[in-house]
Amino acid sequence: MTSIARHARSGSTAADVFRGAVRVPGIVTAFWIAKGLSTALGEGASDYLVQAMVPQLAVVLGFVAFLVALVVQFRQARYRAWTYWFAVAMVGIFGTMAADVMHVALGVPYTISSLLYAVLLLAVFWLWRRTEGTLSIHTIDSPRREAFYWATVVATFAMGTALGDFTAFTLHLGYFTSASVFAVLILIPAVGYRRLRWNPVFCFWAAYVITRPLGASIADGLGKPRSVGGLGLGDGPVALVLLALIMLLVSYLAVTKADVQRVHEPAAAPEPAAAH
Repeated sequence: MTSIARHARSGSTAADVFRGAVRVPGIVTAFWIAKGLSTALGEGASDYLVQAMVPQLAVVLGFVAFLVALVVQFRQARYRAWTYWFAVAMVGIFGTMAADVMHVALGVPYTISSLLYAVLLLAVFWLWRRTEGTLSIHTIDSPRREAFYWATVVATFAMGTALGDFTAFTLHLGYFTSASVFAVLILIPAVGYRRLRWNPVFCFWAAYVITRPLGASIADGLGKPRSVGGLGLGDGPVALVLLALIMLLVSYLAVTKADVQRVHEPAAAPEPAAAH
């Protein structure tokens, strides 16, 4: 009963909870660490790939890897750490490329692209809520709900990339100042959830969105040349270190299953008493 009440407060119903195995991880500390690393990896790897090969080829390969990762993920009946975080990493790389293409190839200013992706994200949220009745990650237990989930993730990565570039370049804050701004902003939903009892679904997605520009700003700050405000470590080396850290963390999650959501089937109804 307590479990059902907790899910109901986050916008789901008993029917939602018991439909099937949950296909995404629960929210533990390791989740936020892995999410932050994956956002930084997406930025560093994308920037490295478009420089190491023909940019058009890099985008095509990124899109193919993105599709393969989602196909593998959707073939799972329940959450698996390796397939889930592989999909997140590929979304991060391709989402970064999509945002960069809009600015570099199409000449769309970061202000406009940030707004466009924000509208797209709100549209996905609206359609998801209208269709399923909840945005809670505790109810991602069917392919359709998972499709909404990944559409949301893609939109957050694209918008976050554009937003990070907007603060760094359009507002001339630079990489590390931008990272500091987003680090402060991410405290708002965290404090709101912990201290002010804000809606947990809203707080989760607000923090999820902000992790993207935060991670991207840090990756750019580490990898970009000193001439543009970075430390000059190189996008490739930064991406390799981030990849190694993610693999270690995902290995830990795969073994311990610390982030597997524990959803229990409802008890069977008692047999009716035999008539005498």
